Amino acid sequence: MEEQKKYAGQLVFGLDIGTRSIVGTVGYKSGKQFEVVAQFIREHDTRAMMDGQIHDIHKVSESIKEVKEALEAQVGRKLTEVCIAAAGRVLRTLTIQGEIEFEEETEVNAEHIYSLDSLCVEKAHGEIGDLKEHGMKFYCVGYTVIKYYLNDYPIRALDNHKAKKIGADMLVTFLPEDVVDGLYKAVEIAGLEVATLTLEPIAAMNVAIPEMYRMLNIALVDVGAGTSDICITKDGSIIAYGMIPYAGDELTETIAREYLLDFKSADQLKIDSGSKSETISYKDIMGITHKIAPDEVLEKVAGVVDDITGKIAEKMMELNGGKPVSAVFIVGGGGKISGFAESLADKLGIMRERVALRGEEVMDDIYFWQSDIKKDPLLVTPIGICLNFYDQKNNFVYVNFNGQRIKLYDNNHLTIVDAAMQAGFPNDGLFPKRGKEIVFTVNEKQRIIRGSFGEPAVVTLDGEPASINTPIEANMQIKIEESTAGAPAEYTIEQLPEYSSTIMFMVNGKKVECPKFVQVNGELVSGYYSIKTGDEIKMLKYYTVEQLLEFMDIMLDYGVEIQVNNQPAFRDTIVYENFSIQWEMEQNIGISKLKNQEQANSSKTEDEIKQLMADAVETTVEIQEKMESQKEVVTESEKGEAIEESSEEIYPEEQYVHEIQVTVNEKLFTLSGKKKYTFIDAYDAFGFDVSTGMGKELVMLINGVNAQFISRIKDKDKIEIYWK
Repeated sequence: MEEQKKYAGQLVFGLDIGTRSIVGTVGYKSGKQFEVVAQFIREHDTRAMMDGQIHDIHKVSESIKEVKEALEAQVGRKLTEVCIAAAGRVLRTLTIQGEIEFEEETEVNAEHIYSLDSLCVEKAHGEIGDLKEHGMKFYCVGYTVIKYYLNDYPIRALDNHKAKKIGADMLVTFLPEDVVDGLYKAVEIAGLEVATLTLEPIAAMNVAIPEMYRMLNIALVDVGAGTSDICITKDGSIIAYGMIPYAGDELTETIAREYLLDFKSADQLKIDSGSKSETISYKDIMGITHKIAPDEVLEKVAGVVDDITGKIAEKMMELNGGKPVSAVFIVGGGGKISGFAESLADKLGIMRERVALRGEEVMDDIYFWQSDIKKDPLLVTPIGICLNFYDQKNNFVYVNFNGQRIKLYDNNHLTIVDAAMQAGFPNDGLFPKRGKEIVFTVNEKQRIIRGSFGEPAVVTLDGEPASINTPIEANMQIKIEESTAGAPAEYTIEQLPEYSSTIMFMVNGKKVECPKFVQVNGELVSGYYSIKTGDEIKMLKYYTVEQLLEFMDIMLDYGVEIQVNNQPAFRDTIVYENFSIQWEMEQNIGISKLKNQEQANSSKTEDEIKQLMADAVETTVEIQEKMESQKEVVTESEKGEAIEESSEEIYPEEQYVHEIQVTVNEKLFTLSGKKKYTFIDAYDAFGFDVSTGMGKELVMLINGVNAQFISRIKDKDKIEIYWK
């Protein structure tokens, strides 16, 4: 090797490993121009590759090594890293929709956009995972955002906009493991390491269709030897990739059969048919030399050209939503045969002028040091592979995940969550899980009490604490202990907001306030009852006369006449709120107790009242069975009279419950219906959803001071809930 030469920029080595040949290109970028300092083409001696797939790794590796050594001789230095591209022969693409909603209007930053992209890729992993059942394992080799959405409206960029919701339509691409591994192994045997991996249609697109043209609905087709790779653009984005396994080799095989030639000679005859000579010569396998006109060869393959262009047009229409594209650019050697572009235009039903080969006209910014190199469509993809190095330096890397060595496609922003997805770690194992919830009804309205949160996943990177969003590099050691579920929900009757409500009666002209009875699944219960899933809870709006007397701790002789709303009543007569109950005071043995009832009630503590109620419940189960049948005793007219007599006292509980106003994350909320309030009331009012959390710790503050869910809150308090 000659003395090492000096170049104005870092040399980039690109390999287009095609079905018929390997094209090696070395160059560097100087401003907007890419300077090709060396190029070498090596055709395969055998059918070591077919339809873009490596069949004989060692044969392909030997050819790569020859190309590498020839280029090293030209540039005067060793080449150790190479950029490569994979054909779309077994490419899988998924169009995924994803969105993230914020609890309040938020300024979108890079982290939000990355989370949105990751969400789409994760959904794609889940959908492509179904193919693993058929023995295929796929790697995500890239994704393209088709369109972003800001509050459901399309937008080109999300950065720094304020939004309640962001979304994306994304095109995610996958390749099977055997395709990727075959490429890597062939390169490795040749003494090279992969610097970047891209897809052939993406590489060709970067050269053939500049960014400014992608607002148009344009198709690019890279017609190689084994495959025709298709890429569609629209509205400034790549919207679809596709492939058909028909290309130049079908033409060569037809020529070989027609003219009795080996494959290599037939391929040369195909190339010669594009010359301007009046006649071309060839020697068949019998050793006989023939001379024919180029047009004769073209006539022989016209049917095959028609068939291939028909399949390409059909695939383009499918990828473009059933409609023809506005224009088509053709690159690759397979599309150079005369009549190919015209036939494709006819199949698409568009003007022939809108289907054209792309070669020299798209290489204004490409300069070749070798004067004998002609700029033509065959070189578009090799140059694009080199240019991809400057767009993104990506690679497959290995990391250790929970003791398992896994391979990841490095897109320059790999994180621990990417490794977790590739390893099949359960997504819900990364985030704290709630304990089992309780679902029940209160007065026929569903209520849910959620369990507490468990511990988040314990994540370490090379032995140090980390989060799921921590960046990772090759050979790092990742360990994740799955998150745990919290304690199941526990809730008693006395914790229900409705339980604090009371009911008011007029007893011998005096107001008596009583706690409401509670019925669960048809049975009376006390405030200490532990609620279970499926319970049907009813807050009863009535007492019986007997229950009222029991609560007031009054003993009446059974001969005493009792009246409800001035009508004779019995001990099991039902009395509703604001009904009047009276009897003759002289007939009451326990009359002194009634006279002091108002004072006695006011002196009872809350716990004593609850205990009285619990005792009353235990002694009135038998009476409850008769309550429904006694409802007829109280007529609608009686109810009306009672309400009319005490119209100012219809809702006396308003004297005991109150409402407060608090600020939660700078939003004002009004809480009502209770005597006292805790942090959980504000939490429920705000509707904070921890399942969308993006941090390690949930911060809860009352007026800047750390709080718990059971912490008391009061009017005008400032409350904050967010992820740290």
